[in-house]
Amino acid sequence: MAEQPAGEFEIRGPRVRLRIPREADAHRLFELAGDHEVTRFFSWGPYEQESEAVEWLATLPQRRADGTALELAVVDADDWVIGVIAVLEVSKRDRRAIMGVWLGQAYWGTGANAEAQALIAHLVFGPLRMERFGAWVDVRNPRSQRSLERLGYVREGILRGWHRHQDERRDLVSYSLLRDEWQQLPLAEVAVEIRGAVPDAFICAER
Repeated sequence: MAEQPAGEFEIRGPRVRLRIPREADAHRLFELAGDHEVTRFFSWGPYEQESEAVEWLATLPQRRADGTALELAVVDADDWVIGVIAVLEVSKRDRRAIMGVWLGQAYWGTGANAEAQALIAHLVFGPLRMERFGAWVDVRNPRSQRSLERLGYVREGILRGWHRHQDERRDLVSYSLLRDEWQQLPLAEVAVEIRGAVPDAFICAER
């Protein structure tokens, strides 16, 4: 696997890694997120100009520093970006967060999504000391719903009018995974190595 800059935080799995996005990733992110099928259920995109990816990347250091969002590039063994996965809407008091994830269409059905989710779950339930990891999926996105259910997430119900997509309100399906549930799943059995310093703005205090 490609080496990360010395001391940079990253999470390594058997086939993919999660690392801090870099300015040099802008063109690749533009290529991936310029696909309408990739972003059709999101409140943003598709990208129309590479500058949109550049602008997004510029927001990440502050979002990491203040604990707003921990967004990580999903990369292959050659450090080729294939998507993004994130820890969002963190409540350190309640020891919970929401997951966001997307991959380029060429990587759908390859197992990369499942491995990326295994890596982020190890981070959330391990060093970040959280107890609940949730996900929200558009009711019209059965593919993502099936993916979460195969991984072991529990379907909780419908959040009516929860998400605003441009000028349209959309219903979302709420999913969750608790720490003790994760420990019994294949997700917890994936070989994971965490390198570098975990961003401390996301670490919940010991009880």
